Amino acid sequence: MSQKPRRTFTAEQKAQAVAIVQQSGKPISQVAQEMGLTESALRQWVKQATIDQGGGKQGALTTQERAELTALRKDLKRVEMERDFLKKAGSLLCTGKFRPYELIDAQKAHFPISLMCQVLKQSRSGYYAWCNRPLSPRGKENETLSQMIQQIHQESRQTYGSPRIQAALAAQGFPISRQRVIRLMANLGINAHLRRKFKVTTDSNHRLPIAENTLDRCFKTDAPDQAWVADITYVWTSEGWLYLAVILDLFSRRVVGWSIAEHLRTELVLTALSAALGHRKPSSAGLLFHSDRGSQYASNDYQQALRQANIACSMSRRGNCWDNAVAERFFGTIKTELIHLTVFPSRAIARTAIVEWIEVFYNRKRLHSTLDFLSPAQFEDQYYRSLNPPISA
Repeated sequence: MSQKPRRTFTAEQKAQAVAIVQQSGKPISQVAQEMGLTESALRQWVKQATIDQGGGKQGALTTQERAELTALRKDLKRVEMERDFLKKAGSLLCTGKFRPYELIDAQKAHFPISLMCQVLKQSRSGYYAWCNRPLSPRGKENETLSQMIQQIHQESRQTYGSPRIQAALAAQGFPISRQRVIRLMANLGINAHLRRKFKVTTDSNHRLPIAENTLDRCFKTDAPDQAWVADITYVWTSEGWLYLAVILDLFSRRVVGWSIAEHLRTELVLTALSAALGHRKPSSAGLLFHSDRGSQYASNDYQQALRQANIACSMSRRGNCWDNAVAERFFGTIKTELIHLTVFPSRAIARTAIVEWIEVFYNRKRLHSTLDFLSPAQFEDQYYRSLNPPISA
């Protein structure tokens, strides 16, 4: 039985994992589970970061200040919820699809019932009396499905459209038609985010050696670590630009390596490659690495790193983004579902949000249509289980 190789992590990966713990407020054990890390390793990284930051003693709050801060946060959260509900209620009530009690019932997964009754000037007793009225079997089923759709949509960070919601419902034992999903989503007023137009960002005007397009748009492989694809994209923050380099395994579409920096030097993509090789151990038969013709990938340093790792190089044809469609598709997804929806006040906040989206959501939770609506991690786990089936008694 094959054993998983021991993983190594770059300093950037450790720093971003610590930042997720510090900014999310989640327990270390939960963050470790979400990111596929060992709790002991993450706890040691957090401890070391605390020491490096001076122990965190400066600026400590008193007990009274912490209590006041907690109360203020509760008040702020309630005000924000009232604002969000008023915004949603106004749009849904104006369509005529909902009456007040129906709206309260449709939104109870997102807002407290007492808050919605107060905002809509309805009594809680009247709402509960309405709830006790008998529903038809179809109405009861629609009610259950609506609650499930809301939960699935919320857990997807409001990014799933009808195909993925239909697949998620089927996986939970509710195989209904896509048209019914669309109809229930419309009644709930939820929808997926739309993609923006593709914009070419690669600069291939250089005289460095170019590799042949060996991949030739063969985006399907039979096993992990047979072919990787890589690319770079831009992320705007209020402090200036950030640059994200990623490497994806074509087998599972998993991000196996990433790096974020404030520059476009070759070390950006070298760090992503180092991160990928720290997590994965390609076989001695070699692995095909495909990228565009950007100067970072064509540089002598990067080509030498590929040769040392026994990795063959492939590059897209000039000006042809479709030759690297999987990487382009990934960037389209992260921009649609995260980057274009957020105004990042600082580079540090952007880094943490991007890493959390990749490691926690995309790699381990987000359903991928190419993978029969499994996440990349689930798809790989399924593959490894098929290689080592359980021995029957």
